[in-house]
Parts: sequence; C-alpha cells; structure tokens
Amino acid sequence: MVNFTVDEIRSIMDNKFNIRNMSVIAHVDHGKSTLTDSLVSKAGIIAGAKAGEMRFTDTRKDEQERCITIKSTAISLYYEIPKEDLCFIKQSRSPDGETHFLINLIDSPGHVDFSSEVTAALRVTDGALVVVDCVSGVSVQTETVLRQAISERIKPVLFMNKMDLALLTLQCDMEELYQIFQRAIENVNVIIATYEGEDSPMGSISVDPKDGTVGFGSGLHGWAFNLKDFAKMYASKFKIPEEKMMKRLWGDYFFDDASKKWVKMCSGDMTPLKCRGFNKYILTPIYTVFKECQEAEHSPELKEKALKRAEQLGVKLTSEEKETVGKVLLKTFMRKWLPAGDALLQMIVFHLPSPVTAQKYRTELLYEGPMDDPCAVGTKNCDPKGELMMYISKMVPTSDKGRFYAFGRVFSGTCSTGQKVRIMGPNYKPGKKEDLYEKTIQRTILMMGRYIEPIPDVPCGNICGLVGVDQFLVKGGTISTYKDAHNMKVMKFSVSPVVRVAVECKNPAELPKLVEGLKRLAKSDPMVQCTIEESGEHIIAGAGELHLEICLKDLEEDHACIELIKSDPVVSYRETVEEESQIMCLSKSPNKHNRLYMKARPMDPRLQKDIDDGNVTPRQEMKERARYLSDTYEFDVGEARKIWCFGPEGTGPNLLIDVTKGVQYLNEIKDSVVAGFQWATKEARCTVR
Repeated sequence: MVNFTVDEIRSIMDNKFNIRNMSVIAHVDHGKSTLTDSLVSKAGIIAGAKAGEMRFTDTRKDEQERCITIKSTAISLYYEIPKEDLCFIKQSRSPDGETHFLINLIDSPGHVDFSSEVTAALRVTDGALVVVDCVSGVSVQTETVLRQAISERIKPVLFMNKMDLALLTLQCDMEELYQIFQRAIENVNVIIATYEGEDSPMGSISVDPKDGTVGFGSGLHGWAFNLKDFAKMYASKFKIPEEKMMKRLWGDYFFDDASKKWVKMCSGDMTPLKCRGFNKYILTPIYTVFKECQEAEHSPELKEKALKRAEQLGVKLTSEEKETVGKVLLKTFMRKWLPAGDALLQMIVFHLPSPVTAQKYRTELLYEGPMDDPCAVGTKNCDPKGELMMYISKMVPTSDKGRFYAFGRVFSGTCSTGQKVRIMGPNYKPGKKEDLYEKTIQRTILMMGRYIEPIPDVPCGNICGLVGVDQFLVKGGTISTYKDAHNMKVMKFSVSPVVRVAVECKNPAELPKLVEGLKRLAKSDPMVQCTIEESGEHIIAGAGELHLEICLKDLEEDHACIELIKSDPVVSYRETVEEESQIMCLSKSPNKHNRLYMKARPMDPRLQKDIDDGNVTPRQEMKERARYLSDTYEFDVGEARKIWCFGPEGTGPNLLIDVTKGVQYLNEIKDSVVAGFQWATKEARCTVR
C-alpha cells in the first residue's frame, strides 16, 4: 500500500461508486484512535509500526494527553482490494471491476459530552464503524450513537474492541469469550431493531458476523479480523466456498472430528469449548499464538517454537523483531498476521454504501424543499453536473487566528475554487434575503487529519473544506448555486447545553477581546452556547463538565487569549406544563384599555415528536400544516391556521396559537407577544448549584 497523490484521489472522486463516506464512533475513546491509526497506516500515510502510538487523528495537545478524542477529525484514505474480492461488495457494484477506493473517514469522539461532534460527523457520512468494548459491553452511549445514526439513515458495521484485555487480563476461556461477543452483538441488534423503521429504505441493517459486518480485535495492538479472513484460510481445506465457510464459523455449528462432518448439535464427547466452529478454527490459533509468545521469554526452546509458528502462518519477522519477547513480540506477531487496517477497510468497502446508493434514500430526510426541484433531483441522483448543494456541518479552526475552514459535504453538483455561490444560514427562507449572502469560494481543500491539501474542485459525494465562507456562517448552513434552493435540514442534537458557567475578564480593559473570543468559541463548537444575560454576565453553556472545561480552555488559550474569572458550574432543569391551566392569565396594557388573556395546556407527546422529527415545522405552508394538525390531532382548522410561532428559538416543540374571535389590531402587538413567548419558553427553568 502506498500513499496517494491529489491527482489520484481526484480521479476516484469522479467515480462516485468507489467512494465511502464513514465515521468511526465509540462509547469509549481509549483504543479507538489507535484503531484509526491502523486505517491510516494502510493508506501509507504513517508507518505500520507506529500505528497505535501516533494517534494521528488526535490533532490537539489535550487529546494526546487525555487519550480521548475531543474534536472530530476528517481524513481521506486510498485503498485497493484484490479483484477476486469484488463479488463481496454488497452495497453497490464497483463499475468496470474497479478496485481502487477512496474512503472519507471522520474520527468522532466517544464521550457523551461531545455527542454534538458525532451528530455533525453523521450528517456528512453514509456509514458508521461503531466500536464497542467487548469487556464492558454495550453502554448507554452506544445506544445514543446508534439512535443518531439510524435517524440519519446511516448504515452501521460493528467492531468488538479490546480483545487483548479479555485474553491477557481477564483470561477468559474460548467459550466464555464467544458468549461475551454473542451477547454484545445481540444487544446492538436489539437497539437497531428498536429504532429501525418497519419499511426502512436501507433494508436490514442488523449486524451479523456471518455476513462480515462484525469485526473483532485490538485497536491498541493493531490487529483485527472478521470471519472472511479465516474463511479464506479454511475454504480450500474444506473445499467449500468462502461465503458458506463464514456461516460455519459462527453460531451453533460444530465440527465432529470422529465423522469429519459439520453438525448443529453437540453429541457424545463433543463440547462447545472444543468443537464450536468459532472456537476451534478462529480462537484456538489466536490463543495458541498468545500462549507461545508469552512463554517465549522463559527459554530459547519456547522462543524458537513461537518463531516457528510465525513461519507456519506466513508472518515475516525482521531480525530485530525476532530478538523481542513477551508482549512486544506478541504485538508484532499479531499485527503482521492479522493487520487491523485490512480487516476494517474490507468491512467498510464491502458493506457500507457509496454516495450514489445512500443519497437515493437520504435525500427526503435532508432537503427541506420539494422533492421534484433541481436541487432535490441532483442530490438524489448524486449528479456532478446538477445544481450545487453542499451542507456545512461544522467550522474547523485554522492556524490563522480567528479564521475557520467550513467543513461539509457536497451532495449535488461540483464545488470549485473561485465559484460564486449562495451561502444560506439556518434562518434563511426562500424568497427572502435574511441570512443570505452571495460570495465567492476562495479555496477548496481536502482535510487530511492535522494537515490540508488544496484541490481545484470537489464533485458531489465527497467531503471537503472551504476557505472564505466562515465569516458568513455561525455554526453551519447550506451552500448552493440555485436561486430558488431550500436549506438542508438543521441537525438535531441528542444532548442539550445544560451546564452553565459565567466568565469575566481579570482585566476589565480586555472586555472587547472576551466578546470576540466568545464569538469564535460559538463558531468552533456545534453545541456550545454563548449568551449575555440582562445583568451583563457572559454565560457559556455546554453539554457537561468536561465539555465546558474544554470550551473554557479554548477560550482562554486560543480564542480570547486573556485571563478569565470563572464561576462555579450550574445545571439547568427545565420546567414544563403537565395539565391545562385552571385559571386564565390576565395582563393589562399601561393605559388599561387593552387586556390580554392567555392559558397554557400540555401538548400531545406525538405532536412534540412530529415537530422534533420535522413533520410539523414553521416553514410549512399554512393550510397544509393546519390540515395535518386537524386530521392527526383534532385541531380546529381555523385555530391551526393562526399559529403565531414555535418556541423556543422559533423551532422548538411549543406553540403559540391565536384563538381570539373578531379582535382588531392584533398584528400591532404580535411581535411583542411572540418575543415574550420565546423568552418564557427559553427561560422556563430553575437553576440548581
């Protein structure tokens, strides 16, 4: 495997069947970034021996120190598969037998505090590699990321990590380890079945080792495998095709040594520990290698035995590597015998969809406009000659202080340097000029981890960064060339910024720097909220204490570059309406001539979900929305047409409805009433220190 040039990657970009946009997500970070190193090393970007130590996609100093991923990082990888393996590609056939693939990979955080980074990554990808710790099993965060992935119509594949821990520390026997794997896979499939719709356009997305959608291994030690790797070894011995052999290597398939046949039940002297296909033909060789490498340090004879085993398995060790013993020899042996990069890249290429396949069923969830306009048609067909449609999911800070790369995905058309485009923020409405700018793209770039590569143009189906549009967008938005284009739908986060802290300058003269720093901080993070209270306090809200800690560190060291005084963090608890008001609320105007009556009542939870899912939105045509509310929730059609606003932020699941009859001049106070409603729904909380 060799590194690629920009010309090579550009040629693959034109062939959209050979692109895979995917993210690596996990419920724990330790070991996941080292797993990503194995993928990067297979593309020739770093040496294989350094995989697991460099943490190439952890670009921040605090990520390296804490051994966790804080910001999602994108990188493009070139991969080539053997021609005989083309038949295993399930999602979209490689045209003309092409074996070269471009994988746009995003390494996403696993900590729950940084779930917003996962959401931003999932919006611009089509598949996800979900990493689960096989020892601790499926956690709440695993369910969170799977729910997000399924809601965005992202197809998952599964990797069972930390297998070395189960073998070396817990010392599980083979049958016990098999049962651990089986329970974790079942739990993942239960979560998928819970959130997967009955008529999902993606088809069945459950994971199964027999299909090759589950991998096993150790990210820290850089080795991994799926059933296909071993099926390939044993197919000639048993004289059956690889696909049939894979089915024998998982589940209740046992090999009877006496009759030399595969059976589905143990009988006589047979036991699952020794006869189960997975234990006998996969775990037994791995356990043997582990045992022999660990014993090699005790005597020259045992070491010779381990080196002889390496020759039998076709593992070529250098003279320096042959001198090592114990865990060092074991790590080298396993990495060369079962390289993690090969197993993972095969799973990605064979089982995750290409943009051509995925955009057909994702477009209706992504685009706000009608499905027959040029933008929707171009997105659905992934047409490089159609109108440009690009979604910006996050802003990535550059080495130039205060500037950002706009990071996103081209869904339709081609994005090129010097192209004049319409930059539409989340508040843009078709036909109006609010939150709309017409500017020129200064540069298009490829994101390569901690580095960037300039590229003249990027066709649809690819992920890239833009220079020169950051000053017109706060956190994200839509970029198009079509004058009547609608926005791509705004991302929905699985967490809320509920932990708040007040900050002020140690030196009052540096207040302008603080204000500017807060603006940059709000732009750099998809989730963080920076506000100014009526008292003049500057408030930063994050998803958790760790998230807030990172935000304050960035503000102090990178964005504002000043010393700060910080208050203790406080947590906000939201209040809600549980039953209809028993009394009518009355407010009089200052001249006592006008009276405003209002009462609150709880909303149907199904309607709240409809609003959250985008089935009922403020941008819908008034009569269409009123008819839907009337038919589904028994609203009065006349009242449903007089919805003044959604709240909070104009999009939340609260409704302000005008139910007055024959009252004149209401429009004169509408803005004031709407402003009060937005404030009330946003501030309906009690704060606990």
